[in-house]
Amino acid sequence: MVRKLAALAAGLSLIASSAVPAAPAAAEPVTFLPGAAGTGDPYYPLQGNGGYDVGHYDLRLRFDPDGRKLDATTTITATAAQNLSQFNLDFSGPPISGVLVDGARAAYRRDGQELVVTPPSGLRAGSTFTVAVSYAGAPKAVSDATGEQGWIRTRDGAFVASQPDGARSWFPANDSPADKATFSFRVSAPEDLTVLANGERTGTDGADDDGYRTVRWEMRQPMAPYLATVAIGRFVVSEGTVDGMPNVTAYDPSLADESENLHDFTAKAVAWETGLFGPYPFSSTGGIADGDGSVTALETQGRPVYSGGPSDNLEIVHELAHQWFGDSVGVRSWRDIWLNEGFATYAEWLYQEQHGGPSAKEIFDRHYRKTGHFWHLKTGDPGQAHMFDEDAVYLRGAMTVHALRTKIGDKVFFPLLKTWVQQNRHGTATTADFVGLAEKLSGQNLRPLFDAWLYQAKKPGI
Repeated sequence: MVRKLAALAAGLSLIASSAVPAAPAAAEPVTFLPGAAGTGDPYYPLQGNGGYDVGHYDLRLRFDPDGRKLDATTTITATAAQNLSQFNLDFSGPPISGVLVDGARAAYRRDGQELVVTPPSGLRAGSTFTVAVSYAGAPKAVSDATGEQGWIRTRDGAFVASQPDGARSWFPANDSPADKATFSFRVSAPEDLTVLANGERTGTDGADDDGYRTVRWEMRQPMAPYLATVAIGRFVVSEGTVDGMPNVTAYDPSLADESENLHDFTAKAVAWETGLFGPYPFSSTGGIADGDGSVTALETQGRPVYSGGPSDNLEIVHELAHQWFGDSVGVRSWRDIWLNEGFATYAEWLYQEQHGGPSAKEIFDRHYRKTGHFWHLKTGDPGQAHMFDEDAVYLRGAMTVHALRTKIGDKVFFPLLKTWVQQNRHGTATTADFVGLAEKLSGQNLRPLFDAWLYQAKKPGI
């Protein structure tokens, strides 16, 4: 009897359990967190932002010459790298009138150089979203220990040279050299002014009722925000080709003497450097001469700007060499700035060597004889205030390149240059990456050489 009752109870229990479905497991809650306010760069810890990656910038600017004012909307297309409750943009430009995320109004606040955006709802990791920021007023350049940078006013307009921290002066951005994106520019200005920008001109609209004409430019290859430029003013423009691609140069008429060779020599330098470094990495080239020379020349992508006009042909060689070393192959951290400036300076030495001037060895030897202050900084880590030090970063950076050339020989050195820019085309890299490639191609242990030349504040032995 007991066994029969137990069996009956078990059967009833089995029927009951099969008749009543189990409750579904509770879904894991989705946690949304703010993106970091900076990327932690050792020199610019608040530059850039965490939590997303930018794919494209669309800049729409209307320029009023009275007061050099902008009425602008920047639309950013990005991909969330985490579940985002809010995110930051770098922006210290004019007053903001509104922010939209995926077309819906978003809350925002400004905190120093940070624009903190809170979307109406969280953004899931892996999702693509847009943020549109509208603003108006007169941009002001950024000034720090490296000098004035960003939006630079001129007598008839403005031009932009933003290295390393000036992009935030005129458009909201993820202003890190490590986050590259494509760009489109739609710039309206009075029809008597010329508008230039990075990349290729894709269209010009006729003047509207107010006498404003709109010009569109596109930079289709990835570009770090600090390399974006716009130049507005009265220019003498020359157009041609080099290796089948557009070569567009322009200069302020007051800089005619300094710029008379800009167009033709740009074509010559690009052709020469292509032979040394491999295919030119962008789809157009050129240069812009504007301003009074108070701001340094800059390798703005595809079309360098020369403040006050080029100082000489070697400056053009230098800025165009950056198209490979610095623009296409960018630094991931500003600490590695020698990778940009050392190679661009060495391009000047190679140009002289191959065009009837002193050899690179003769130039190296002249600098090597220097004593004292010349050796007081570390080339591979000069510090934020000295990241553009001519002696430590430019000249000793070039000397590091020449010391490497001497060590591994020309049969390895020149293929190394081409391999470096090809492997890292449109990307970013570090000093460790370069040392690793040089060791791989040469079959030598090169760490002692690089340690002596980059990370010692004293004269290396040779």
